[in-house]
Amino acid sequence: MKDVYDQPNPFGSSLLFSLPGTKNNNELKPEQTKSKEIGLEMAFFKNRLGFDATYYHTNTVDQIIPVATSTATGYSNKFVNAGNVENQGLELTVYATPVKSADFSWNVNLNFTRNRNKVLSLYNDSKNILLGSFQGGVSINATLGQPYGTIQGKTYKMLDANKQVVTWDGHSPRLVLASGYYDITSTTTNVIGDVNPDWMGGIYNTLRYKSLSLGFLVDVRQGGEVWSLDQFYASYTGVLAESAGTNDLGKPIRETVANGGGVIYEGVTADGKANTKRVAIDANTPKLAAASYAFDASYVKLREATLSYAFPSNLTSKTKIIKGAELTLVGRNLWIIHKNLPYSDPEENLSSGNLQGVQSGAYPTTRSMGINLKLQF
Repeated sequence: MKDVYDQPNPFGSSLLFSLPGTKNNNELKPEQTKSKEIGLEMAFFKNRLGFDATYYHTNTVDQIIPVATSTATGYSNKFVNAGNVENQGLELTVYATPVKSADFSWNVNLNFTRNRNKVLSLYNDSKNILLGSFQGGVSINATLGQPYGTIQGKTYKMLDANKQVVTWDGHSPRLVLASGYYDITSTTTNVIGDVNPDWMGGIYNTLRYKSLSLGFLVDVRQGGEVWSLDQFYASYTGVLAESAGTNDLGKPIRETVANGGGVIYEGVTADGKANTKRVAIDANTPKLAAASYAFDASYVKLREATLSYAFPSNLTSKTKIIKGAELTLVGRNLWIIHKNLPYSDPEENLSSGNLQGVQSGAYPTTRSMGINLKLQF
């Protein structure tokens, strides 16, 4: 890849040209993946029950990644071959036909995947490659020794059992300053989430009665985080419903502390005692850390449902042309059965590539409905 000039919009009648921010590299090598896997497939009871299990281990090397460089070169980034990312996991498919008769049958297909990855090496002696940075001081990173795609930003200082100040550890209480507000780190390199799920799975059921068939797919994702810029700004600007609630005194939290408003942040003071100081919540007061807007990205969805009717052969045979016909109603993304991210779909992301795990300007989930007519000649 050679460097070429960009042509932005003209300034009046003057044509403009500029160098791009990322320098290309003529010596790039193709990415390579080295993979090992072992699997087992078995079926029982005349194929009414079976499974297919695979364990894999892969290493992807020479990945093409833009890395930061000195702006004295005229560029802010350059493309390089970098890194060794390890992936290992399990893929499992189970199928069964619990009921089967002349008029009625029930088929079940279940799939399960579990992947774990780790960054084993990076470019030269780098410890971290910034994959993307966003408002709120949040970034997506490839960090040595950690999963590929950690979310980093400001978090809370905690007080552990020994009354030592530590950064977020998942179970110690948050440290509250004498002002009554949380003690927040000044650094933005704290890991506040991981875009990778613990596991994903799905179950597809097909119920058939004579010429009528009903099928539906339920998808499940467990674990992983998504950072919501929407929630970040909605909280800061006070447009969320919870920002206009009442406090423990039954007073609006937007009222002044003198009038009984405000809140008491849950946490402990430096001496380990529970915080009791009531503070105001308004545009002039300290806000929550970026870690508060990293949400569990788990979900359970009715991904697809189909209802089909196969026309009787004695009806289609009368045409002497059509040998078979089936009419199907199809619906996709019909129902989010469960999620932990408020107000939006956990799958809504800025990108499906390296920048997964960040949500901004999320649109409502789109349901789709369709009719399909299948003819056999």
